[in-house]
Amino acid sequence: MDPLELVGLPGLMALTHGRSDVVVGLVDGPVALHHPDLAPGSIRTLAGTPSACCNQRSEACRHGTFVAGILAARRSSRAPSIAPGCTLLVRSVFSETGPVGELPSATPEQLAEAIVDCVDAGARILNLSAALTVGPIGAQRELGEALGYTIQREVLVVVAAGNQGIIGGSVITRHPWAIPVIAYARAGWPLAQSNLGRSMGSRGIGAPGEGVVSLAPEGEPVTSGGTSVAAPFVTGAIALLWSAFPGAAAVEIKYALLSSLKGRRRTVAPPLLDAWRAYEVMSEGRTRRAVP
Repeated sequence: MDPLELVGLPGLMALTHGRSDVVVGLVDGPVALHHPDLAPGSIRTLAGTPSACCNQRSEACRHGTFVAGILAARRSSRAPSIAPGCTLLVRSVFSETGPVGELPSATPEQLAEAIVDCVDAGARILNLSAALTVGPIGAQRELGEALGYTIQREVLVVVAAGNQGIIGGSVITRHPWAIPVIAYARAGWPLAQSNLGRSMGSRGIGAPGEGVVSLAPEGEPVTSGGTSVAAPFVTGAIALLWSAFPGAAAVEIKYALLSSLKGRRRTVAPPLLDAWRAYEVMSEGRTRRAVP
């Protein structure tokens, strides 16, 4: 099944391209900012931080550009192009000097700093498609404090669960405010490579993570998968929901997203995203409040 169809996104995408005041913080690799298929005017960068690719062949550049295409490519491209009308705030945490073929990762300190930077710059949603290296206890505490800051500022945090195929989580996926995302196959079942666990099963979401086509720095589209690819589908759905209901609180959006899911919540694998049902939940809630 088409990845967008799998999670009920076409109907929501037909309603809105997104609003520019809905800012999505992309905490990932640098992006090929001048790619012809990226939506013009929808991308912001942070002064003093790396945002544009210096080496288009680096894994960091390829990763960041691919995820950016899922969220902010032109609707006429082959990428999912979920929310090109929203603003994508690029905050790179991946180095472009890593070995070819090695998946990029970030330290807890790097992620904590990037989270705070994005929140202070006005992001309402954070997409963390980043592998986390093990750091000292103090660094993990700093990351926990940064996640706590997102609660204070009502910023939703979507995080890739990881692709090691293990039962267990990280300081990010275990955080009660974060929304961990696992990867699903096109046929509708969880991929074996996804990390699973109690936090993922109880408050996580599944999204397309197999055979997804998006942008590459060199120009031609490429195919990839995994939880890093799945996470922006959830982020994009949230961005469109907030665009359709601009006055909604973060907790309302999160509740609609999680309550719309089908399936039991007592397993280590969460159900698939249902973006259209989440929209219906939001609409029903607004209708109930409007009735005297």
